[in-house]
Amino acid sequence: MPVLNFGSCCIDHVYSVPHFAAPGETLPCSDYQVHPGGKGLNQSIAMAAAGAKVKHAGKIGEDGRWLLDLMASKNIDVSMMKVDAGPTGHANIQVTPKGDNSIVLFGGANRTITQSDVDEALEDAKSGEFLLLQNEISCLDYLIDRACERKMRVVFNAAPMSSDVNALPLEAIELLVINEIEGFELTNTTAPDDIIAILSSRFTFTNILLTLGAAGSIYAGRDASVFQPALNVDAIDTTAAGDTYVGYFLAKYSTGASVEESLALATSAAAVCVTRAGAATSIPNLWEL
Repeated sequence: MPVLNFGSCCIDHVYSVPHFAAPGETLPCSDYQVHPGGKGLNQSIAMAAAGAKVKHAGKIGEDGRWLLDLMASKNIDVSMMKVDAGPTGHANIQVTPKGDNSIVLFGGANRTITQSDVDEALEDAKSGEFLLLQNEISCLDYLIDRACERKMRVVFNAAPMSSDVNALPLEAIELLVINEIEGFELTNTTAPDDIIAILSSRFTFTNILLTLGAAGSIYAGRDASVFQPALNVDAIDTTAAGDTYVGYFLAKYSTGASVEESLALATSAAAVCVTRAGAATSIPNLWEL
């Protein structure tokens, strides 16, 4: 059964800088590149790279038609994609020599998704089908409600974090994926065990996947908790590491594989990703792992 990803598509403008620009500073950059991006697009490419059948729903502007060609070339079904009159979402990304990144995001067409768009995309959705979501599109509350009515298995990556996430029906989803920053925003604590404990008590039937960067990741299910250590690599750009992780995890998990197998594969894929520059272009294929 394919995974439906109702997610964002963006055009990334990437600037190589000696450090992040400070307030009032005009900072020359040593390199500038344009890449495909958006958490939704990145995660669809990662799932497809891992061997999953992927359907992608969402919106782009006329300036983003090349993103459709890219996804189609990765064997992603883009028949549900729509072209909006406005611009495609885009991001301005600063990347330092250490591989750290700072991102300014403009939602564009990703923020024009309506209830009608949701109803069309879920018209043929089947019970038990996985639906992957991120926090870069509009109409998320309606999307989660309709998906749960159809008994879809909803996976929500609460990134990038915003105050709107607190109002979403997270108690209805199967899996909540967050990093340390998002965990802090949701719980007001930084200790991983406390983040998981608070969220698990708040959302009784929701599993939690907490990624910790170089410290690894933790899956907290209703019956068990699994820790996965990270791999030690020389990172040059962490831009799409989280998206690669999510995509590979769900690609494996959706086949019925164990949490342990899914975590290990996702960790390996993310480790390769951070050794390369760019977002979608840095996502490895399964054979490279």
